[in-house]
Amino acid sequence: MERVETRGRCCDKKTTMEEMTAERVTESVAVDGWTDVSAGGEVPVSADPVMGAEPAPDRAGPGVLRWLLQAVREIGETVVPAVVIALFINLFLAQATQVLGQSMEPTLHSSQRVVIEKVSYRLHGPRRGDIVVIDSEDQSEMLIKRVVGLPGETVEVDNGRVSIDGQPLEEAWTHTEGGGDFGPETVPPLHVFVLGDNRGASNDSRNFGPVPIDDIVGQAWLSYWPPAEVGFVE
Repeated sequence: MERVETRGRCCDKKTTMEEMTAERVTESVAVDGWTDVSAGGEVPVSADPVMGAEPAPDRAGPGVLRWLLQAVREIGETVVPAVVIALFINLFLAQATQVLGQSMEPTLHSSQRVVIEKVSYRLHGPRRGDIVVIDSEDQSEMLIKRVVGLPGETVEVDNGRVSIDGQPLEEAWTHTEGGGDFGPETVPPLHVFVLGDNRGASNDSRNFGPVPIDDIVGQAWLSYWPPAEVGFVE
């Protein structure tokens, strides 16, 4: 019986020594940040970040920069071509302008807005009856008048009534007579003689003489404002 008990005690002591050794190993390993959970695997003891590790980079800055660059590129691809096209149209094809004053009444009214087309006079010269816009260095602002005399013609104006080469001009457009007299005078080459339709209240060729064709911006083509006046200019 004593022998059995002694063996039992020896076994107990041996078991206790093994448990103590395992605990020390576990403590030693846990200090290094790892613990043995099975015979073939190791997992971290804590999910806390390692002291001294660098934080993940903030990607918000580069993202905003990329968005700004993309926005600038899209603006450049849409706005710049639109501006170039608008400038091209304004310089070579057409432009909008506003009528100021009553010199073209009743055809055009003050503050009425019209489109000037610039293509026709690249193909041919101004024609009698055309309403043209004039940009002259001698005038403080652009003028809008009607062509009544052409190069080489002798023009005379008597109380607003026009004669061409000694013959009364049959005017197919609405106008009011009046104002100063002119001539007779021959229109020089590459010039035209212009009058306002409201001749009693018009600053025109009776005052400043025939107009160089080079000073003509273009022909009044379309009225677009006010809505009641929308239509082709005649």
